[in-house]
Amino acid sequence: MPVSVSIKNIAKNFGGNPALRNVSFHIEPGELVALLGPSGSGKTTLLRTVAGLEFQDKGEVFFDDTKSAELSLRERRIGFVFQHYALFKHMTVMDNIAFGLRARPRRTRPTEVQIRGRVLELLSLVQLDGLEARYPAQLSGGQRQRVALARALAIEPRVLLLDEPFGALDAKVRKDLRRWLRDLHDKTRHTTLFVTHDQDEAFELADRIAILNDGVIEQLGTPAEILTKPATDFVAEFVADVHVAHVHQPNLTWLRDKRASAQSAA
Repeated sequence: MPVSVSIKNIAKNFGGNPALRNVSFHIEPGELVALLGPSGSGKTTLLRTVAGLEFQDKGEVFFDDTKSAELSLRERRIGFVFQHYALFKHMTVMDNIAFGLRARPRRTRPTEVQIRGRVLELLSLVQLDGLEARYPAQLSGGQRQRVALARALAIEPRVLLLDEPFGALDAKVRKDLRRWLRDLHDKTRHTTLFVTHDQDEAFELADRIAILNDGVIEQLGTPAEILTKPATDFVAEFVADVHVAHVHQPNLTWLRDKRASAQSAA
């Protein structure tokens, strides 16, 4: 089941230089949120902090009501997709995707038959049927990124994190893959946080966008909210060139229902 992610007052410094300044926001279960901003704004540092790959100087990250610091990396069940794929070159597509499953402790490890079934199911999901025996060098850049995503999904993550997932691809492949990723998210509904510096990419993909600048969130809102009601001069200037025709119009009925249920319970 997907979980909510709450970032509360996160601060991080590198050599006395602040990368994040008391950042706070909440991601609903099943929501896709983009971290958007210029280079050096703190996007990747925030993503790596949520993943447990960076340790904040202050603040907490929660998965549902549990502090992430109280969970091991295995217990967090995070799927992470890197910009440059990070596939094992000496392994086939099958073995790359199966890696996380085979690395589980013996008591929770699926059988080889179950692992193969899971990999073939994921290859179908990412539209790479029949490529399980190939090696990464035999794939295109777009195909490698799909394999990387399938590998992240194989462990049945509660949270999916993507760091500039299409940054190494050419413009046409990027455009095709971001539409495909949005369709995939609508099917799987993983709680997803992804980093990009590409405005069109964020506005086409995300349910909500957090715009960062100098370690601070300047605005958090739906694509339409940010375009029609920019909160600061920086936001207005930063999104000025977004192609409005490609802006994602999220169906946030599920989000409103969740909030209404939470308020009723309170």
